[in-house]
Order: sequence, then structure tokens, then C-alpha cells
Amino acid sequence: MAWRNQTAITEFILLGFGDLPQLQILLFLLFLVIYIVAMAGNILILALVVADQHLHTPMYFLLGNLSCLETCYASTILPKMLAGFLTGDRTISAPSCIAQLDFFGFLVAVECCLLSAMSYDRYIAICKPLHYSAHMNSRFCFRVAAGSWVSGFVASTITACWISQMLFCGPNEIDHFFCDYTPLVKLSCSDTSLMVLVIFLLSSTLTLPPFLLTLASYACIITTILRIPSTTGRHKAFSTCSSHLIVVTLYYGTLIIAYLLPDANIPRDLHKVLALFYTVLTPLVNPLIYSLRNKEVKEALRKAVHETVNFITSSKLRHMESL
Repeated sequence: MAWRNQTAITEFILLGFGDLPQLQILLFLLFLVIYIVAMAGNILILALVVADQHLHTPMYFLLGNLSCLETCYASTILPKMLAGFLTGDRTISAPSCIAQLDFFGFLVAVECCLLSAMSYDRYIAICKPLHYSAHMNSRFCFRVAAGSWVSGFVASTITACWISQMLFCGPNEIDHFFCDYTPLVKLSCSDTSLMVLVIFLLSSTLTLPPFLLTLASYACIITTILRIPSTTGRHKAFSTCSSHLIVVTLYYGTLIIAYLLPDANIPRDLHKVLALFYTVLTPLVNPLIYSLRNKEVKEALRKAVHETVNFITSSKLRHMESL
């Protein structure tokens, strides 16, 4: 009980990549470009899905949810990281740290569910195309999306409420670039054994089943693609499917290593590198992999640019005529 007489920690220091002082400006510019591209790509996809009637389909409804999620995802971690690179101030208050962890856990859980739903959508579209309209109707997609957001909110709320009750009275340095669960719990001087078990069960429930469903869906998709008689058709289908599968495997794989194998003998620096895959890489590449390569999205983007140019041109002409 000696920790009760110690001063409680009110702020933490995110060590991040502070051991590379000579690269701080370079890292700032690199992650700034990544943040801008990720935000622009995801906001563009979301705007196109909302504005274009041709994209009001189950697949693009799920993609719109994913783009909305990735926009929030990138904004949860990268702005604080960028500020640390630029100013050198890596402190974060305890409530802000827990809030960042809460939002991060919420969005990770939702993304796991959405990615599995999107893989199921592709499975039905490719393997059972005649049943697609019956299985993937608007009501079902809305329920899946709503269930994903609600599941993530409930899991993250339980986690955040439990972590907010912990006491921190020892070192306040978090060897990570954001308030991650494992290093934060290790700093607590409270008894965390029960909390660690419950959160492990929650993480397993929200990660492993969606991952296995995604792998099963893509296994069936690949089997169906192999039956396509046309070599060109097989190559095109494999090109899209393989890129989806690589991104999904990297995302789930790094998450499983980081959270379901927390006691594995993995160096902390490697944990940071793995964390970059599911915190920085996925918001950047998902718009390219899932949306901007699609013919329908390219056509919607072309129409939007054409209409914007026409609107600007007509506005200038009206302005000149009024003069």
C-alpha cells in the first residue's frame, strides 16, 4: 500500500521517436505528407459516396463507413505526433492520454468488423452473384455498419472506464508514439490482473473472428477466381484480390502481434514499427486499394471534377457579364 502515499501522475511523456533527434524535421515532413494524403483521400471517397447516386450501393456504403473511420483514425494519433516532432514537447495529460486510447480502441474495433463485412460483401458478389441482392440489401448493410460502430463503442467504453480508475504513481514515460494500451498498463501501480484478462478477451473477440471470416471469404474468392477460364479475367481479379488480402493481412497480423501476444519477446522498437502499419499505413493505402482503383469511383471523380470546372467557369462568366 506504499503507493498510496506517493504523488499521482497527471501527465505522461510519449517518447516516440525522440531517440532520433537528427531526424525530427524529416520525420515531421514525412508524417505530415502522409496525414494530408490520408485525410484528402478518405474525405474525397466519403464525399463521392455521399454525392453520387451511382455509388449508393452496399459495397460503397461500407467503403464510405471505412473512409469516415480512417479520417477519424488518422486524426486521433498523427496530429499529436506531428506536434511532438515540430516542438519537441511530447507531454500529454493523463485524461487526454486515456481519451486517445479510448478513441483508438474504438476505431480499431470498428475497422476489424468493417473489413470483415467488406470481405463478406466481395465473397457474395464474386462467389454467389445471383444471391447478392438478396443477401446484401440496404437494411442488412445498415445493420452491419451500425453493429460495427456499436460494438467498438461498447468495448472501448468498458476499457476506458477501467483504465481511468487505475492509479499511476511511478515513471511517466510511455515508450511509444501514442497512448497505447500495453505500455500504459505497465506504468500503473494498481492491480491490473483482472483488467488485463477482460481486455484480452475483448480484443480476441473483436479481432480473431473478423480475421478468420476475412481469410475464409478471400479463400473462397480465390478458389472461384481460379475457375475463371479467361487468363486476362483471372489476372485482373487476382490483382484486386491480392492487394486487398495483403493490406488486410498486414493490418490484422500486426494487431494480433501487438495485442494478443503482449508478452512475446519482441523489442519495443519493433513494436513501434508494427504499430505504424495499423495506425499510419492503413488510413493512407485503404482509399487507394479499396476505392480509387475502382472504375465506378474513377467515373464519379471525373464527373465531380467536370461539374466543378463547369460551375467555376459559369460563375466567372456571370461575374464578367455583371461588370
